Amino acid sequence: MAVSVEAVLFDIDDTLCEYERPSAELLPLAFEDVGVDPFITPTEYIDRYREFTAESDDMADLRERCFATIAREKGYDPAVGRAVARAYADERDHTKVRLYPGARDALERLGDEYRLAAVTNGAPEMQSAKLAAVDVADHFETVVHAGYDAPAKPDPEPFYEALDYLGTAPERAVHVGNSLASDVAGAHAAGVRAAWLANGDTDPDPEPHYVLGSVAELTTPPWR
Repeated sequence: MAVSVEAVLFDIDDTLCEYERPSAELLPLAFEDVGVDPFITPTEYIDRYREFTAESDDMADLRERCFATIAREKGYDPAVGRAVARAYADERDHTKVRLYPGARDALERLGDEYRLAAVTNGAPEMQSAKLAAVDVADHFETVVHAGYDAPAKPDPEPFYEALDYLGTAPERAVHVGNSLASDVAGAHAAGVRAAWLANGDTDPDPEPHYVLGSVAELTTPPWR
């Protein structure tokens, strides 16, 4: 018989909310502003930026390091990569986000029964702006900014920090997220059950404990 759940941890980006203007729209504009042909794709940026969390002071510095490194690897002056990163930052507004349908109702219902926390691979000032913009910050007892407060997911440490704050054992927690590589793998590493927001992958690896079609399904949690 499964141990009862006491706490639910949440990823933020693409789990609870999304930018009104995605990276695929902003990145070409940044290259245009700098006057060079695009040499970084949104997927490359998203896949690579976690490499620089440990050495960066904030999201702007992280993005500049990431873009400069990719530029150098592709034969461009790293200064051009930094210029593109600054242009991207000028286009990005962290308050221009939208909550996924059903997310607020899910947080309210879960909050009546479980202790809630967020574990996000995102800079504190950036994620705070998002949570304030969609007015859900008060639902979480703590927010652990992995890569800043602790190593980035999938390292288990940010999950442990959230659980220590909540006073909850890993086996009594579930983590909800959209990424197999960071959310599901990180939850497994921490001994936490993983609820994965499916993205169309029919053979997820690593395999989550629960598969969700949308965050709205959490109004009736699958672990009950």
